[in-house]
Parts: sequence; structure tokens; C-alpha cells
Amino acid sequence: MRQTYLSRLSLCAAAIGALAFAALAAPSRAAEDAVVIPPPAVDAPPSDGLQTAVLAGGCFWGVQGVYQHTAGVVNAVSGYAGGTKATADYQTVSSGSTGHAESVSVRYDPKKISYGKILQIFFSVVHDPTQLNRQGPDSGTQYRSAIFTTSDEQKKVAEAYIAQLDAAKVFRKPIVTKVGALQGFYPAEDYHQDYLTLHPNQPYIAFNDIPKVENLKKLFAATYLDKPTLVSSAKATN
Repeated sequence: MRQTYLSRLSLCAAAIGALAFAALAAPSRAAEDAVVIPPPAVDAPPSDGLQTAVLAGGCFWGVQGVYQHTAGVVNAVSGYAGGTKATADYQTVSSGSTGHAESVSVRYDPKKISYGKILQIFFSVVHDPTQLNRQGPDSGTQYRSAIFTTSDEQKKVAEAYIAQLDAAKVFRKPIVTKVGALQGFYPAEDYHQDYLTLHPNQPYIAFNDIPKVENLKKLFAATYLDKPTLVSSAKATN
């Protein structure tokens, strides 16, 4: 069972005391260090219309938070990918037996940001792609590193980029990120959406996820948005 099951799920299911939560939530180390990496040598060309990238890199709170601060992203939704619709709920996915990974569907404008740039941020800032079935304090297959592709072109770019980074030995260990076709994406419960923005002082967020956004601002300043693009804002305009 994952280390943060009580600290994260109990907070969502019942309002436990702030001090008690802080004691439970404190992981052994902070967010993974960001890594300066080269852009992909192979990238998808600009195209008309919005595109979608679906990525899994540990707890979806931080992944969503990073892409909500990324220019060119129209919407970033936390959810589940890799399993069936019947098991796409937080408590069931947390068992680690559903095949799902906590994922984020990133809707973006390819004329403003490329798929390759989204992957560069993914490997550099969002998570540590060399950790197998875990990320930071969270462990289990639901926290695996994965890229769920929506086209042959995305598959080509993702696989070529992983090979490029491994060949350059950018990381101390080989990348374990799995690339596979998206079979379905199921949005997570409403209380998971915009979680980083709504709870910036929650110990788990402050310790593990806020540093990811700060690293985005530092390493990808030209791509950073100070005001996040929130799911709640997108719903309000529809």
C-alpha cells in the first residue's frame, strides 16, 4: 500500500486536523530535482486545431499543476488512464490493481507549444522518469511513468525522445517510461481538479509539487504562465 494513502485519501474523504495531517504527510524527501535536458531532435510539426497529450508521472496533482502554468496549454485535467471505466475512481485506483495510472490530459495548441516541448517539460520538471512504479513518496503501479499516445506521430516522437535521452545519458539510470496507445481517459473526481492551486499550503503539495512549478518557471521561463489555466475556469466559459 502506498505511503501516502492515509495522508492524501483521508484528507479528501474527511477533514482531519492540520497538525495530524502534517505528521502523516511528511515524506522522506522533497520533489525530485529538475534536470536540464535537450529538446527532442524529432518533434511533431505545428498543425491546425487543438491536440491532446496524456501523461502519467506520479500523483496527478503536481502533473496537472505544472501544465496549468504552461503557455499554450488550453486545459489540463487530472484523471485515470490504462484501465477500464468501471474502475476509474480514486479509491479503486489507489489499490494499484486496476491497470490505471494517475494521469493528466493536456489539451494544447500546437501552434503555441509543440508535443516535443510538452515532453521536454514532462521529463525535466514533472517527474523522475527513472523511478519504476513510484514517484517521490508514492509507490504503486498507479504512480508509474507513462505516455499514452493518441496518434502514430506522438508515438514516434515519444519513443525517439526516450532513445535520445538514454543515448545521451542525461539521467544516471535508464528511463522506465512506458509508451502505449491511449485506450481511454477518465477524468478524476471534482475535488482532485485544480488541487495544487486550491491547496498550495497543504504539506504534500508544498513539499512535493510547488517545487515542480518553481522549476518550470526557472528552467522554462519563456513557457511559464504566472496565472494558471484552471479546469474550473474552462467549465465557466463553456
